[in-house]
Amino acid sequence: LGKGLIEKIGEPKSSVSDHSQGIKKIISDILDSKVIQDLKDIAAVGHRVVHGGETFTKPHVIDSSVLKKIKECAPLAPLHNPANLSGIIGCQKFMPKTMQVAVFDTAFHQTMPAHAFIYSLPRKYYLKYKVRKYGFHGTSHQFVSQQAAQILNKPLSKTSLITCHLGNGCSITAVKGGKSIDTSMGFTPLEGLMMGTRSGDVDPAAVFFIMKHEGLSIEQMDDILNKKSGLLGVSGLSNDMRTVKKAKARGDSLAKLAYGMFIYRIIKYIGAYALVLGSVDAICFTGGIGEHEKGVVNKVRSSINALFDSKIKILIIPTDEELMIAKLTKRVVSAEVTKKRGIQ
Repeated sequence: LGKGLIEKIGEPKSSVSDHSQGIKKIISDILDSKVIQDLKDIAAVGHRVVHGGETFTKPHVIDSSVLKKIKECAPLAPLHNPANLSGIIGCQKFMPKTMQVAVFDTAFHQTMPAHAFIYSLPRKYYLKYKVRKYGFHGTSHQFVSQQAAQILNKPLSKTSLITCHLGNGCSITAVKGGKSIDTSMGFTPLEGLMMGTRSGDVDPAAVFFIMKHEGLSIEQMDDILNKKSGLLGVSGLSNDMRTVKKAKARGDSLAKLAYGMFIYRIIKYIGAYALVLGSVDAICFTGGIGEHEKGVVNKVRSSINALFDSKIKILIIPTDEELMIAKLTKRVVSAEVTKKRGIQ
């Protein structure tokens, strides 16, 4: 019925100072557009919350205890969870009688077995700080795996899939029977594939070495790994694959290197996850690069065909995290209505 986007929230020249103000503007625009006549017509609001830690394995109706736990997870996602909370609080303020539902980006990966999510660190750090692999892009991987099952005309519970979410942030997930059994992102979104500005896998000792010799603080090194590495760091040009690809076509050697490294990491993870799954029905590509960068997909396809003799299907599936959040929110609302009727 309606669609919109607010960007650059809180930036110096933005007219929207925070997410709560953004929610107020959205509600005002909805009513002005006559898409609905009254806010009472909205049964629920679905919120993407990046980090749910080990607490949340599925979507939840937001109450005071859920809000508290989302806040507790903020140290695990300091750039995202506080902003998610701001949006939730804004909706509660302007739509106090409307059900609010949190859909957690990490929840889909909570089905990973311990041997996949535990790091080989002293046990006390997991017990004390919950340092482990969490995985991200869960809503996208969940949506794509469900779509793949429909395309394959096969029950989701019978599928073995590798889903590749490739954008500025990138992750790959091994999905067995509709459940995540391993994923490339880890304790934070920094682990795994080479990304637009994130380094992906790197020897921790290399980080310590650079910090020591450059005299860098933890915050400065964190900034380098998250915002100045990946395609941008290697090419020295851009975090945008389109720009890197154009430079590569002009003969830029560093752009060629960055492009090759990006594809190599994808192939390496796919190979590993193929062995983890035992059999693979399809490899699915989604995200800005996965959906539109045919050169990347074709390079991966060639490697897959050479190894598996063309038996694995390659699917390009546009992700729709908003739709997935809406479906999950509807499921939660329906369950709540059924529960209330049962009580009555």
